[in-house]
Amino acid sequence: MNKNKVLSIALILLIILGIAMIYIGGFYAPKVMLPPIITGIGFFIIAWVMNTLKSTNNQ
Repeated sequence: MNKNKVLSIALILLIILGIAMIYIGGFYAPKVMLPPIITGIGFFIIAWVMNTLKSTNNQ
């Protein structure tokens, strides 16, 4: 696998994990838990940075 395919798979997994963490922290906890929600948002930011690095690497 080339680097772009590995980055694409990692981005998809990070987004899925981020959604799952926000869902668990927001809906399954007795009250809204901020650590899973903040961590899920962090996963989205990491995915965004990786996507930016992937697109700038192609040029």
